[in-house]
Amino acid sequence: MKSCTEETQAARIARILGERIISGSIPPGARLRQDHIATEFGASHVPVREAFRQLEAQGLAECLPRRGVRVTEFDVAELREVAEMRASLEALALRHAAPNMTRAILQEAEEVTRRGDRADTVQDWEDANRRFHRLILTPCQMPRLLKTIDDLQTASARFLFAAWQQDWETRTDHDHRAILQALRRGQTDLACATLARHVSWLGKRKPAKRNAEERETYEFFG
Repeated sequence: MKSCTEETQAARIARILGERIISGSIPPGARLRQDHIATEFGASHVPVREAFRQLEAQGLAECLPRRGVRVTEFDVAELREVAEMRASLEALALRHAAPNMTRAILQEAEEVTRRGDRADTVQDWEDANRRFHRLILTPCQMPRLLKTIDDLQTASARFLFAAWQQDWETRTDHDHRAILQALRRGQTDLACATLARHVSWLGKRKPAKRNAEERETYEFFG
């Protein structure tokens, strides 16, 4: 049986590795070496293996026979799948969240949107964007649905970083404001439709390609 310490350590390892994968510092195709990761985090192999399972559940890593654990590649087909799933599931969550929406939630979501508009980096923007979506969807009170959406948003973040890391510029999110306006007016159908369209645009982008040398840069550690 795992101890609470091991579970906490596994979650921390998964979170940090996940952040590196999403940002691209650990590129698609890079091998995650259990021994090296255990050494870096001062952990036994048990929490590292659990962290790998968590990364697999998020679609960030995969265990390949005789090849170990590697960061998953992504392609246009997966990008479209993630976008379509997010569009459907987030609209569903918002429909159930709308009756429980409060003025305080909407105000905080507005403030988060302004923070995203002022973001200097794609990391800051993605943090604000993720916070906005969580704020307006959490009132649905459907934890399994929210967990699935969270994993899909993690996958989306990889595409955003790959697409925008080199050419980031401050941008204004008009869709967020349109969603909030519809929610304030009680126009749930419009809010859900706007959210679905807002999310589905991701499926129209093409992920950046990495060359073999970039994929191997993490081998010395992971």
